[in-house]
Amino acid sequence: MIAHIKGIIEEKFGTNGVIVDVGGVGYEMMVPVPDFESATLGEERKFYTYHQVRENAEELYGFSSLVAKKLFEMLISVQGIGPKAGVAILSLAEAEEVRNAIANADTSFISKASGVGKKSAERVVVDLRDKVGTPSKYGATDVKYGVKKLDESDEALDALIALGFQLKEATAALAEVDASLPVEERVRLALKG
Repeated sequence: MIAHIKGIIEEKFGTNGVIVDVGGVGYEMMVPVPDFESATLGEERKFYTYHQVRENAEELYGFSSLVAKKLFEMLISVQGIGPKAGVAILSLAEAEEVRNAIANADTSFISKASGVGKKSAERVVVDLRDKVGTPSKYGATDVKYGVKKLDESDEALDALIALGFQLKEATAALAEVDASLPVEERVRLALKG
C-alpha cells in the first residue's frame, strides 16, 4: 500500500485531479477541492494516500493531512459511501469542519456533496457521530466550495494520529490542551492527560 507521496505538482485537471511527479514517475490522484485549490504547479507537496484496487481499475486518492485521510477512511466504511462520495464530502470544506458537521449531526451539510443524498448523509451521521469526537463548535456548518487551504492545519492532531490514536481519542485529548501552545507542547500535554 502507498502511504504517502511527496513530489512536484506537475498538472492539475478537472475540479480535483492532480499529477505528482516523484523521481520521474507521475502519480495521478483525486484530491478534495481544498487541497486542489491550494496546490500550485511546480510546488513540492506531500499527500497521504488511499490506494483503491478494483477489478477493472486502480485509483489513488490524496489528502494534505493525515486527519483528512483518516476521516476519508471512516467515510468510506459507511455503507453506500464510496471513495468518490468520500472525496465529495471532504470537498465541502476543510477536514475539521467536515468532522465537526458529522459530530453535530448536520445531515443537510453532508447531503450537499455531489452523489450524496439525504439517506446516505443520515447513515454517515449515525455510523460516525460517536467515532469522530466531540464538536469543536456547535451549529450549522457552511459549505465552502473552492476554499483556499488554511495554513493552520492541526499538526498536533496529525501527530497523535501518527502515534496510533483514533481520531475521536486524539480530538478528546487535545480538547483539554490550550490551542495557542506550540505543537510539541500540545502533543506532550495530550499524551500526559
